[in-house]
Amino acid sequence: MSYTATVFKVMIASPSDVATERNIIRDVLAEWNVVNADNRKIVLLPAGWDTHASPTMGERPQAIINKQVLKTCDLLVGVFWTRIGTPTGEYESGTVEEIEEHIKTGKPTMLYFSDGPVHPDSVDHEQYAALKKFRDVCKGRGIFETYTDVNDFKSKFNRHIQLKLNQDEYFTNITPPPELSEIIRSTVPDIPQLTKEAQTLLKEASQDSGGYIYNLGRGMLQTNEKNFGSDETPRLEAIWKGALLELEHQDLIEATSYERELFKVTREGYAIADLINP
Repeated sequence: MSYTATVFKVMIASPSDVATERNIIRDVLAEWNVVNADNRKIVLLPAGWDTHASPTMGERPQAIINKQVLKTCDLLVGVFWTRIGTPTGEYESGTVEEIEEHIKTGKPTMLYFSDGPVHPDSVDHEQYAALKKFRDVCKGRGIFETYTDVNDFKSKFNRHIQLKLNQDEYFTNITPPPELSEIIRSTVPDIPQLTKEAQTLLKEASQDSGGYIYNLGRGMLQTNEKNFGSDETPRLEAIWKGALLELEHQDLIEATSYERELFKVTREGYAIADLINP
């Protein structure tokens, strides 16, 4: 059964040496959706430059990623191991730029640093030194988490995402989306009080190829190749003149000429005509 939900986009920010952790984040978010989405009416959508960015020229690559992906994200999850990433011209790396720009918006940010073992020969010492400096700076700016291996990371992130969704005001102070039935009801216009003749005239006019009503004078009207009224019966003349004025006052038709010889069904008129039973 379909339902309306609030979608929160989760930016995954990380250098190239933590691909496994990126996949774990996506798996944990998917598991959260399976367990919670139906009841909470919330969906967590993972996002990243590798899945949500498209080719564009004319700006710095990271600036393009910021516009296309980062700007619309609600939560950022940053993960590091031995690398900080490639400099962008503005920040030490694309990952750092994503983190700093996201923090500026006041949206929640979760950072993780791996303390897992690594073979010394595989480490780029300049990268590691820059990462260590960034990590030291982060110590005075908030709370980050460390982990020993990928299993430890999955366990911690799974627990932390539950806490974040339940405790952070960004996620708890949201207005639940209306049910689909409420949305449908709100988009269906109310049928105005119309006389039987006005309803008949509007229904026929909505089926006319041009949506026109011709005012032939003395209560004689024509639409959809049908005539209404009579120039011989004052009562009928008054009834159909009244029906025409009734539709005009309800903004369901509008005069297209100064002489008021031609009227045309409005957008609102077509919507109401569709609700009138044949």
